[in-house]
Amino acid sequence: MVKDTAASVNRRNDIISAAIEIFAETGYYRATTAQVAERAQISQPYIFRFFKTKEDLLLTALEVSWARVIDTFRTVVETATPEKLESDLIEAYEQILESHKSEILLQTQAQTIREEVIRQAMQQGIGGIRTMVLKAFIDAGIPQAEEKTKIFLAVGLLCNMSVALNMPELMRN
Repeated sequence: MVKDTAASVNRRNDIISAAIEIFAETGYYRATTAQVAERAQISQPYIFRFFKTKEDLLLTALEVSWARVIDTFRTVVETATPEKLESDLIEAYEQILESHKSEILLQTQAQTIREEVIRQAMQQGIGGIRTMVLKAFIDAGIPQAEEKTKIFLAVGLLCNMSVALNMPELMRN
């Protein structure tokens, strides 16, 4: 039984990873669950064992991508000195951009999806990052923490556009 549960969790994760890649490559509206199934090397009906709809799959993929950023930032906040907090957060995000490009492309595309449930997922993701960074800046005694947080988020979104448009000149040097 434990083995079956572990296998199910692994298959579910395979499906989510495949969905992130497919949605990032082709866009949510053009992507099909058949493409996701092919990438995950499973049958299409097997996807629906875990996700009721393609939208549920997208929401889960977004949750996974936001959780990665939050978890990474949490680690930085717990370990960085106040003097290096902002630069360490930036460096950590640059690593995410490099190692999980599909997740960032997924988030970038999802910003334009008008379905309310998707917008709410994006608001929660960005809102969670904002709350964490603002608290960390305040706790670190960074002057004008609110303004610094807005700039930090704006630069992060610019970095996302840099990746999406293949314009590395928009990234910091």
